[in-house]
Amino acid sequence: MANNIEVKELLDAGVHFGHLTRRWDPNMAPYIYMERNGIHIINLYKTAAKIDEAGEALKKIAASGRKILFVATKKQAKEIVAEKASKANQPYITERWPGGMLTNFVTIRKAVKKMASIDRMKKDGTFNTLSKKERLQVDRLRAKLEKNLGSISDMTRLPGALFVVDITREHIAVKEAQKLNIPIFAMVDTNSDPRQVQYVIPANDDASKSIDKVMTYVSDAVIEGLSERKATKEAPKKDAPKKDAKAEAPAKVETPAKVEATVEAPTTEAAKQEEE
Repeated sequence: MANNIEVKELLDAGVHFGHLTRRWDPNMAPYIYMERNGIHIINLYKTAAKIDEAGEALKKIAASGRKILFVATKKQAKEIVAEKASKANQPYITERWPGGMLTNFVTIRKAVKKMASIDRMKKDGTFNTLSKKERLQVDRLRAKLEKNLGSISDMTRLPGALFVVDITREHIAVKEAQKLNIPIFAMVDTNSDPRQVQYVIPANDDASKSIDKVMTYVSDAVIEGLSERKATKEAPKKDAPKKDAKAEAPAKVETPAKVEATVEAPTTEAAKQEEE
């Protein structure tokens, strides 16, 4: 994956632009290249290395079958993250982070099941038996649940990892993941503390071009991991017919007549040896 990450592409996307120097977090010092016009410039060579490191880890998580939950509620990131996560068939949160999303996952699952039950009501005709007012209330509830939880309806268990755009804004999500020891991957700007996450990608998390560029690399790594998982699953199926054929061979031989023949053969040979 390292060969696919071009520093020039990161530069063109503006990934190197940090925040004003007065708003910086000193813990980001190792990732800062220089200061220009009162703005910190991020070292893109370190960014490329960190994207590669994060990509390999995400690929392994995806290949293991665990889900990666993408979180980005800021305006310039919402549509990009939703698109890239959907492409990689992963859950995402782009509206307000529902408190207890991870730490109180059982309650969140109940809300998702409620959404599924409303859908069943509409299919089996129960919905039509309700009064006009009740139907309106149910529709509003369904729309609200869809907006907040629609993208995680297929997530039946806690995610294997969290990918966050802007850890300062999504601090609640980060705290919940930390509490449950869920690995955190994140785009971290110069105004944030990188010690909060396990896989830091130092990058401009405010510009849509920058977010799109990093998310492209990340989603491609996840898709690659899913492809490896699919290939591993299909491999045994191809070998299965050969194994079945070998397994069936002894079954065909074991007929009564042939069993008797195999029993008689040694006695005949023994008799010949006695004659000699």
